[in-house]
Amino acid sequence: MKKFSFTPKGVCSSKMNIVIDKGIIKDIEIIGGCPGNTLGISKLCIGKNVKDVIELLSGIDCRGRGTSCPDQLAKALEKALIVNK
Repeated sequence: MKKFSFTPKGVCSSKMNIVIDKGIIKDIEIIGGCPGNTLGISKLCIGKNVKDVIELLSGIDCRGRGTSCPDQLAKALEKALIVNK
């Protein structure tokens, strides 16, 4: 099991803590942001394949920012894949 922390940019959330085991997301904690939305996103992603979640969440925009908490989560997962190779 690998734990990974990520600092998102351009969004309301301030930190993302992720646990991945054999390519499957086991836990996500998003600190900051809209609590209901970030908790909902986290729960929906647990148990899913990392690459599938990256594909689903990449490019989602929040209010013209060019990114969003889901997009930043996709970036965090991409980075986690690189770091944990």
